[in-house]
Amino acid sequence: MKKRLSILLSFALVLVLAACGSSESKDEKTGNKEIIIGASNVPHAEILEEAAPLLKEKGIELKIETFQDYVLPNKALADKELDANYFQHIPYLEAQIAEHDYDFEIAGKVHLEPIGVYSKKYKSLEELPDGAEILMSNSVSDHGRILAMLEQKKLITLKEGVEKVKATVDDIEDNPKKLIFKTEYDPALLPQIYNNDEGDAILINYNYAIDAGLNPFEDAIAIEEKDTPYVNVVAVRKGDKDKEEIKALIEVLHSKEIQDFILEKYEGGVIPVSE
Repeated sequence: MKKRLSILLSFALVLVLAACGSSESKDEKTGNKEIIIGASNVPHAEILEEAAPLLKEKGIELKIETFQDYVLPNKALADKELDANYFQHIPYLEAQIAEHDYDFEIAGKVHLEPIGVYSKKYKSLEELPDGAEILMSNSVSDHGRILAMLEQKKLITLKEGVEKVKATVDDIEDNPKKLIFKTEYDPALLPQIYNNDEGDAILINYNYAIDAGLNPFEDAIAIEEKDTPYVNVVAVRKGDKDKEEIKALIEVLHSKEIQDFILEKYEGGVIPVSE
């Protein structure tokens, strides 16, 4: 009798464990999925915070990890500490993939943000004197972008046939004011360098400028045109862009609610992209 009771109890325990197991499996299928995404503070993290409630309605929890530099978000993605990142434009992503052999792909394009020229000494590019020091980030993928902008502003001319996205200071053909380009600065430190009144003009990325309390439309003496090809994207490990939660993230970032938020919040300084 005891043996039979023991068998029945064991069988009941198996049924309980099986029921628990099926319940947990059901929770995994019907409960909220999660995306961990790395982002720069401004505007990327702010845009994602606005998107989070819309994703939650789709059963997806969005966790945002903020970064202060342009190196760690890609490393964290490669190390599977993140599911995606959103902080970089396409030329920088391509340069990082080439340099580090990252197996990444673009999940979606989100927005454009212009680089500005800042100066505490001069109120316009025309006022820059001969031999003025122009301070730039050490991010090589930004050099072509900056030089193309300065060429558009008629400060320099690049060599004929140079692919502008890959241009360096060595590709400058004509430099009437004999501007001196210094390219050794961490992009995150450029606002601090500007506040220290170093150099004659400083090129600062929009997100670092905004994060430091600068208004590109009020504080910059010149700003990049809106037709720049430098689109900021959500990057993922190759093969992940078709995951349900990643596709939902891109769908939300392309939604009218988020596009309207971007236009209103940044007053046209950040331009949404829905392709």
